[in-house]
Amino acid sequence: MKARTQFRAGKGYALDEDFAGKRLLGAATKAANKKLTSAQCKALDREETVALTAQIAECQSMLYAQHKKKVLLVLQGMDTSGKDGTVKAIFSNINPMGIRAVAFKGPTDIELAHDYLWRVHQHVPVKGEIAIFNRSHYEDVLITRVQDMIDKAECQRRYAQIRDFERMLSETGTVILKVFLHISKDEQRGRLQERLDDPDRQWKFDPNDIAQRKKWDGYQRAYETAIRETDADHAPWYVVPSNSKTQRNLVVASLLLETLQAMKLEYPAPDPKLSSFKVE
Repeated sequence: MKARTQFRAGKGYALDEDFAGKRLLGAATKAANKKLTSAQCKALDREETVALTAQIAECQSMLYAQHKKKVLLVLQGMDTSGKDGTVKAIFSNINPMGIRAVAFKGPTDIELAHDYLWRVHQHVPVKGEIAIFNRSHYEDVLITRVQDMIDKAECQRRYAQIRDFERMLSETGTVILKVFLHISKDEQRGRLQERLDDPDRQWKFDPNDIAQRKKWDGYQRAYETAIRETDADHAPWYVVPSNSKTQRNLVVASLLLETLQAMKLEYPAPDPKLSSFKVE
């Protein structure tokens, strides 16, 4: 089964906490009867991910050379779900000329003076480029709703606006894939504690993460509703089990590669005149 079929959320999707810990893709799952250790499973995941990223790099090279199509990868997830780690694992060995990663933090005063999509639209991919959104316009129907900054009616209006926005991007040549990195509440607890216990990683700890963790159930409901409301064939949502970092990376790499391959990319046809030209 293709990853794009296996992990597609769909309109009626319901988040399942147990799904976050599933291992559903790769050689490690096929060899389950061999009783592989956790370390062996992770090693197999990493090996497969490296192979996939090499293919992604070739597709990205053709995308850049062709300079016609655009790709937008949206990464969403709870704190510690691995958005940064996913970007690093998949794109570290890919030519940076055609890659751009954007991390959306809290809006600035200037951004707040515009509509909420203004700051996002400035960063959508250009022709020949893969843009990766680390958080995105979905923050404006997630944190704003959970924190009661907008009411239900306004949230519904924003869902409609986001659907229109993404349809416009699609109709003007952007291929969109949206990924929810799904971790369990217990897995988040462990990752937050690891940050606190490791002096070299304490800089990553944000006390606000604890405050947001207390609203876990509210965020799960908000994500579930946002996924249902905005999933579309031209802008699909995929839910990726992310308790395992290596399995997460393997699944996202598979989703991206399948998406790129479906675009039927190729290098521009050679110019016969140039092919016969001799440099003196």
